[in-house]
Amino acid sequence: MRRRFRPVHLLVSLVLALAAGTVALSHSAAQAAISGFVQRCGVHFCLNGRTYYFAGANTYDVFTYGGSYGDTETQYMDKARIDAHMAELQADKVSVLRLWMFSHESWHGFEPAKGVYNDQQFALFDYVIESAKAHDIRLIPVFENYWEAYGGIDTRLAWEGLSGGHPGRAVFFDKTKCPGCFTQYKNYVSYALNRTNHYSGVKYKDEPAIFAWELMNEPRYQDVSADENKSGATLRKWVDEMGAYVKGIDPNHLLGTGMEGHESRYGFGGDEGNPFVYIHQSPYVDFTSAHPYPNAGWANLTLDQTKALIGRWISDSHDVVGKPFFMGEFNTEGNADRVTWWTQLYADFEARDGDGSAFWWYPDKNAGGDQHSVKSGDPALAVFRAHSARMAAKSGGTPSPSPSPTRSPSPSPSPSPTRSPSPSPSPSPTRSPSPSPSPSPSPTSPPCTVTYQTNDWGSGFTADVTIANGLGGPVDGWTLAFAFAGNQKITNAWNGVATQSGSQVTVRNASWNGVIGANGGTVSVGFQASYSGSNPAPAAFTLNGAPCVRR
Repeated sequence: MRRRFRPVHLLVSLVLALAAGTVALSHSAAQAAISGFVQRCGVHFCLNGRTYYFAGANTYDVFTYGGSYGDTETQYMDKARIDAHMAELQADKVSVLRLWMFSHESWHGFEPAKGVYNDQQFALFDYVIESAKAHDIRLIPVFENYWEAYGGIDTRLAWEGLSGGHPGRAVFFDKTKCPGCFTQYKNYVSYALNRTNHYSGVKYKDEPAIFAWELMNEPRYQDVSADENKSGATLRKWVDEMGAYVKGIDPNHLLGTGMEGHESRYGFGGDEGNPFVYIHQSPYVDFTSAHPYPNAGWANLTLDQTKALIGRWISDSHDVVGKPFFMGEFNTEGNADRVTWWTQLYADFEARDGDGSAFWWYPDKNAGGDQHSVKSGDPALAVFRAHSARMAAKSGGTPSPSPSPTRSPSPSPSPSPTRSPSPSPSPSPTRSPSPSPSPSPSPTSPPCTVTYQTNDWGSGFTADVTIANGLGGPVDGWTLAFAFAGNQKITNAWNGVATQSGSQVTVRNASWNGVIGANGGTVSVGFQASYSGSNPAPAAFTLNGAPCVRR
């Protein structure tokens, strides 16, 4: 959605803070069932080695709950209101909540002036994380806003002496015209990811209650030129550079773009410099996203047309991009019967194997509202709860390796982006690995299958590697070893710790994915590498010293 307005004014927040009678959660209450990081396993999300489907919502304004003045713990934030809202969301079976983690305003601003980070505001967000965790809700915080609400990138442009608005704000994504915009964004991201929650002592980058990060709310590089509207070349470079930067600091979490999915070939919006397939093919992006508002006057889609549109996004996401699909915003408006639309859209979404969604939006009882508001007690929430239960029932299976995604006819990927120093973890190993397959593996070594898929652009590539355990018992702690046949050099890795010596590569499990389930359980890792000449696939893989079958 383009504009997000404050649901309450400062005075209302003050009254609520003084009048609240509920007790804020204790530190011990925040120790809830959430554990493990959600990952990508081929074209689906997975958690602890099992497929993970979810039903979610947006509540963008949770960061504004409180007076934005005075004592941090008792006045600046309204803990009782945060907890009450999380309890409402939990009761209606919202398992994932997308929300803003940006504002450049003086009122509840995260960064009210260039390079000035408001510790009180981040302390409030610390509590949001703890309350969500206590109510078994995972979060998708968004780093920045393309639109003007809460300042957005127009404010960052103004800090560099540049104009915003349309199409001026497109300059934000062009490093030759606004290098300071890139520096500002990276500095903010670094501060946020490295922040230590003052309640839990856990850094944001290490917090399992975070489902994923999104780079921006609805980015686009629109109307700079007709070619750019189609190609998306400049926005892709920005996504690659910022994605590499985020992953360099935080390899634990998934990363999304926050895109809307507008494109003329879908019959939904126009070409806005952000083509769905090409942008989401960035090796640093873990899932696709789209925001359908079918009843908006400019869209004017029927229910059947909306189903077909969402189906195309899911198909392109799974079959072309090779990643999960997240319907990050959607809702009806006008005269549409929300209960009817939601009933059919959710059923069709499930049938097409959509991975997760978040309707816009679920304000709390104290907030104002608009034509998209769905508050506690709304009849549509009965439809949502049934959908959430079905998505939960679908979860828990063993994800199967996905087929190699179809190459897009879009322009070739941008060259290797400028990266943050040492973006990939490369700790010195305590012993020299022996990646060569042992001729006589121990009978206790697990049989395994490795699926190796690449996306190659001529001088570099990304690889998705899926390891399947064929034993009747789980593998607890794993090391994958292989040798490149050419001069490939790994520059970045995720979902595992990669070490390379010459052509020999060892990938050890990360802290959260060390167990591979029995009887076909899988785990997926990935990396980016550069090369010259040819790029043959490794001929053999071993898992904990035992040879694997390669697909």
